[in-house]
Amino acid sequence: MNNITMILKDRQSPALNIYFTAGFPELEDTVPVIRALSESGVDLIEIGMPYSDPMADGPTIQQSSARALKNGMSMEVLFDQVAQISEKVSTPLILMGYLNQMIQYGEERFLKRCRETGISGLIIPDLPPELYKMQYQEMFRNHQVEIIFLITPQTSEKRIRTIDELSDSFIYVVSDSSITGKSTEISKEQIAYFQRIQKMKLRNPTLIGFGISDHQSFSQAAEYSSGAIIGSAFIKRLDKEYGEKGIDEVVTKFVNEIKHGA
Repeated sequence: MNNITMILKDRQSPALNIYFTAGFPELEDTVPVIRALSESGVDLIEIGMPYSDPMADGPTIQQSSARALKNGMSMEVLFDQVAQISEKVSTPLILMGYLNQMIQYGEERFLKRCRETGISGLIIPDLPPELYKMQYQEMFRNHQVEIIFLITPQTSEKRIRTIDELSDSFIYVVSDSSITGKSTEISKEQIAYFQRIQKMKLRNPTLIGFGISDHQSFSQAAEYSSGAIIGSAFIKRLDKEYGEKGIDEVVTKFVNEIKHGA
């Protein structure tokens, strides 16, 4: 059993996965943000690999990615930073990025570095399940890195079942078909979609993301899944309060608000 599964298995409370962009707000902030998130009780930490063409990301994450790249963030720097902290925190670390980043770095080399630096899983939105199964599944397994696929309201039941069979950690349930950061109340249509997925009794737990931004939306999403993923709302908070307060204070307050509403 991998450490992501161990965190999510038989939980009595909803799991919180927080996303942030590596190298944001400043290049050397990756390590202190990871440490603060872990100490604040976040269940999973999703680290964004800054990219010049982040097609699934909304304006907030795009801007954080551009700033991180301007700060000097690269894959090599990111891996070096993660290596400094991964053994000091028990929270599973997940990388989120794009297939081209993995290809440019060299797929085998990339996965080897993930294993060496303590990365437990990868979210690659533009990696189709068919290509993963044909070309990458054995490679991922050899390096003990879990793949996390996304599903949307348009994903067919057959494809969801295929993804469930290929997965061994959790399935990322995209709350709607928009880009990240669209902060609206959860609609009746979305609830019907969550209920449909819930009734499928998938083998893997699910976490809901996109549009989850506060205690209310987090709690509502958790009624239909094992928890939720928050990204843009956290990036906005970091950007707004960085400099006025220390990272520890910003992170602790944000996580408390999401988990407890206070």
